[in-house]
Amino acid sequence: MKTFSITLAIILASLTCFAQTGAFKSSRFDENYAYLAKDTTTNWYHQLKFNPVSRNKQTYFSLGGEVRYQYFYYKNPDWGSSPADNDGFVLSRYLGHVDFHAGRHFRTFVQLQSSLANGQAEDPSAVDNNPLDLHQAFADLSFPFNKSNSLTLRFGRQELSYGSQRLVAVREAPNNRQSFDGAKVMFGSKKVKLDVFYSHYVQAKPNIFDDAFNSNVKFWGSYAVINKVPVLQNVDVYYLGINKKTASFDDGKGREMRHSIGTRIWKNSPTWQYDLEGLYQFGKLGNSTIAAWTASANISYTFDKAALTPLIGLKAEAISGDKNYNDGKLNTFNPLFPKGSYFGLAALIGPSNLLDAHPYVQVSLSKTLTLSEDYDLFWRMSKNDGLYAVNSKLLYSGKNTRSRKIGGQLGTALEYTPNRYLYFRQEITWFSAGDYLKESGPGKDIIMVGSTITFKF
Repeated sequence: MKTFSITLAIILASLTCFAQTGAFKSSRFDENYAYLAKDTTTNWYHQLKFNPVSRNKQTYFSLGGEVRYQYFYYKNPDWGSSPADNDGFVLSRYLGHVDFHAGRHFRTFVQLQSSLANGQAEDPSAVDNNPLDLHQAFADLSFPFNKSNSLTLRFGRQELSYGSQRLVAVREAPNNRQSFDGAKVMFGSKKVKLDVFYSHYVQAKPNIFDDAFNSNVKFWGSYAVINKVPVLQNVDVYYLGINKKTASFDDGKGREMRHSIGTRIWKNSPTWQYDLEGLYQFGKLGNSTIAAWTASANISYTFDKAALTPLIGLKAEAISGDKNYNDGKLNTFNPLFPKGSYFGLAALIGPSNLLDAHPYVQVSLSKTLTLSEDYDLFWRMSKNDGLYAVNSKLLYSGKNTRSRKIGGQLGTALEYTPNRYLYFRQEITWFSAGDYLKESGPGKDIIMVGSTITFKF
């Protein structure tokens, strides 16, 4: 790790001298380096980001990638029900992509991903350890009507990300990002963006180039974003459908056909930020009827004129759980494909059958250094349902206890971003187990320490 950090420092010292290419996007295919065609400076980094192969410079290649190392230590993993690990473990992720544009109408994007796990007490899952695979490989056909309106058809393996990533995310925090095999139609204008897609979820597998086409999980939907709405500012409206060959919940398992209809109202300004979302789910799990829902709010205020630019906020969520066992109805909410760090980097709990209250504060110690503190309180929404992981796996059943309180989670994070290429994060999380965890299992308190270093280019 020391050698790697020194190498990065040397690379960044050379890059920052001349490369001005803007911030990197979460989904790297959203980056556009066509503007470098008019840049008169010539250096190796600009050629890496924009390498024209035609005289008019409208046909070009762009290359990029990411290297990320993480160290984690958990005391009492899974509240004491998993083997102890006194040394911690290391996760590493490597991403590399080639982006080819042929004029205004055709584009293809290919990205490889390598995710490695070392030192875990148990055999790592494919989400942590996936040595080398084709993460994305898609082609775009674009039809720009004018400067404001365009239509794009996308085919192939691709990442999907919508809204605040509560339901559909790239899964940035875990070691292996997720993708889908599918087709998507994208319409964009000044005030409206609309996606319509149909896809198959790509199941991560532990060997090299074995993440093959998967017909077990089908995912489709439409997502519209409407900007500059009077009073509300921004509104998202969406429908999402999923068909899983086998899904398992505390109240049973079987083939799942679930539909989600929801809306999101949001605003980002220098002072006030808010994100309000609600959705309803219906469908079938085997012979049971699905009726589930969730409502969430995230409201924060930034004191942009004060020293340290403090930000204070409050998140709250109500997420349905099953009301009664064996009644032919399933009320457990399915978060579909959420971001892995739903309630912090420790990722201990998933968004099903929960009541959650989450105050937080953030201060900017400098332009590059940020300190944040948050405290999350969790209760079960329903006593007749269990506790789930982020991937919807049942952690503990609700059949053996009537307690609602899951516990409290205190987190502290220090983030350092010296430039657009490097990112450092140090985090410590303490989870105080409540009565439900103590009655369902060992119920020990968890301490997690995590360190992250990311280099993007």
